[in-house]
Amino acid sequence: MPPDAEEALVVMGRVSAPYAVRGWLKIQTQTEYIDSLLDYPVWYLGKPGQWRKFGLAEGKVHGQYLLAHLEGMDDRNAAEAVMGQLIAVPREDRPAAEAGEYYWDDLIGLAVVNGEGIDLGRVTGLLETGAHDVIVVKGDVERLIPFVDAYVREVDLEAGRILVDWGLDY
Repeated sequence: MPPDAEEALVVMGRVSAPYAVRGWLKIQTQTEYIDSLLDYPVWYLGKPGQWRKFGLAEGKVHGQYLLAHLEGMDDRNAAEAVMGQLIAVPREDRPAAEAGEYYWDDLIGLAVVNGEGIDLGRVTGLLETGAHDVIVVKGDVERLIPFVDAYVREVDLEAGRILVDWGLDY
């Protein structure tokens, strides 16, 4: 896969274990809904620089996991060979985010600036706390800023920045 194609993929889960004997996989998803990966007919397994393309033959939810059978993966040995590998899908295949909603991976790397124009750093991650999401901003110090309207004034993906109502002494 060409280097620029790497950026065209987004990681959505990980193979946690083989399931049964016919090549099924037990999947840990990194999606809002456990069955969201089933919406993608093509999966890439591996890691950056070493992706392999598979078609999704079938899948189903099983407790807190997703079970999937990929084309060409027909026995337990094949399933064991991909254990621990990441699962990515083409970024262009994701549905457009709703107005005011963002994919977390689109926020990573954005500059965070407060209302006074002070650069607080860049988004390095997000946390799901139950009450609301929190952006992790690393600059001169690490800041945890609730990703809610009370603090986030604007997200400008094209400009690569988030404007926040957040003081240096918070």
